[in-house]
Amino acid sequence: MEGGTSRPAGPPGLSAYVALSQALGLAAVAATGAWLGRYRGGVAWAGALRLNVHPLCMVVGMVFLQGDALLVYRVLRKEAKRSTKVLHALLHGSALLVALVGIAAVFEAHGEKGIAHGYSLHSWCGLAALVLYVVQWLLGFGFFLFPGAAFALRGRYKPLHVFGGVALLVLSLAACLLGITEMLLFNIRDSYSQFAPEGVLANTLGLLLVAFGLVVGYILTRDDWKRPPLPEELALSMDFKTLTEGESPSGSQ
Repeated sequence: MEGGTSRPAGPPGLSAYVALSQALGLAAVAATGAWLGRYRGGVAWAGALRLNVHPLCMVVGMVFLQGDALLVYRVLRKEAKRSTKVLHALLHGSALLVALVGIAAVFEAHGEKGIAHGYSLHSWCGLAALVLYVVQWLLGFGFFLFPGAAFALRGRYKPLHVFGGVALLVLSLAACLLGITEMLLFNIRDSYSQFAPEGVLANTLGLLLVAFGLVVGYILTRDDWKRPPLPEELALSMDFKTLTEGESPSGSQ
């Protein structure tokens, strides 16, 4: 309660689905660590284990952190919009930094082993996701955090920005699934079809990633779970539009 005005409460079911998404995301990260630690020798920057940094970083950055960044506007329903925007941008920025470490790891590891770069569908999807992610982050910063962006431009770009966020998560998940399959075929091609334990664990990781993406997507597409604007945000938005677009508070010219 602030100034006699009650803050909007979270809708029924939202907290349970958010908790489920976090459980699935953390389980996927744990499964990635278990796979790399149990069957691939662990994770290290030095030597042959550098390649294992790549899948861990991509799951943590381009899936888990990216998914959490998308959920910020559903979870933080009572905080100021500006603070929510900043956290949204910081989580996306953190995901990007982690992903860049993973990209650097795989390029260096491939270079040391003389493996060709960027020829597989996994590589194409992954690089496309990364490049588009950078573009999405820069445009989002320019339109929604940079103080000089026009209100009308923000309004026109917002639907594309929202769609881009969901599409990039889907593309990132697809790249991860392709990468898991590629890694298994490189390492256990002969025993994969015999339900080798490593293959079962990696397939389970893939299912966890898909489940995480589905739950996050469900949360994002529920219209009744969207973050409603707070009363002070509505007033500020109307005043800002009046100043920048020359409109009256009622919207008339």
